[in-house]
Amino acid sequence: MRISSLLASDTLSYMATIIKPGLTGNDIDQKAEEYIRDHGAVPGFKGYRGFPGSLCISINDCIVHGIPNGYVFQEGDVISVDCGILKNEYYGDVAFTFAIAPIPEETYELLSVTRECLEIGVSKAIVGNRVGDIGSSIQHHAEKIHGYGVVRELVGHGLGRNLHEKPDVPNYGRRGSGPRLKDGWAIAIEPMINQGTRRVRQMRDGWGILTKDGKLSAHYEHDVIVRDEKPDVLSDHGRIDEQIKSNDYLTLISTKK
Repeated sequence: MRISSLLASDTLSYMATIIKPGLTGNDIDQKAEEYIRDHGAVPGFKGYRGFPGSLCISINDCIVHGIPNGYVFQEGDVISVDCGILKNEYYGDVAFTFAIAPIPEETYELLSVTRECLEIGVSKAIVGNRVGDIGSSIQHHAEKIHGYGVVRELVGHGLGRNLHEKPDVPNYGRRGSGPRLKDGWAIAIEPMINQGTRRVRQMRDGWGILTKDGKLSAHYEHDVIVRDEKPDVLSDHGRIDEQIKSNDYLTLISTKK
């Protein structure tokens, strides 16, 4: 699973070298599929329940599950790229939100806080905690402290030989509730945080999920193994950050924590 998760991270790192104004979702989806197959894996999303792309590319008010298309990237766009990998019979599932410079301060703040939510949620993935401890910590940071909307209709999940396994890992909830986390559990933690309302609507294509008020959304995802004292994070966003630093078209998003 670590191999699959790191390959998903590296695919997103590659995307960080090429995303710029003038490209389209179709362009980077094709490049990603070539990269994945060149590394002896197959795109985990392509064909999954009929999904047509290798990546989910969700732009601006699209939260998740955006189908790659011919929309031309522009300055100020926020682009969530979710990458699934299947290699050696195990899945990796990693997401990262890119921002094409320049972006306003309120956009930077949304992305930074969403990354903080991911870090906070991951820190709770230790033996003895419950699933609700992950979700409640994310919800508190996003909603109570920063006033953002936490999506309810879509959640994180278990991961392994299947792309989606038990348990569901919501980004909201009550501390001390839900299944107790056990050593070795593999879970994908993926905050989906909206700039405005938490409410959503579905695109006519049956896949893309949009914010109901048309405001921006951000999405980051790590694959994590539950351990006794410290979670074992299989994916690596640091590799993506390093490539963003060398791309003059992208804004590097850091956290305050």
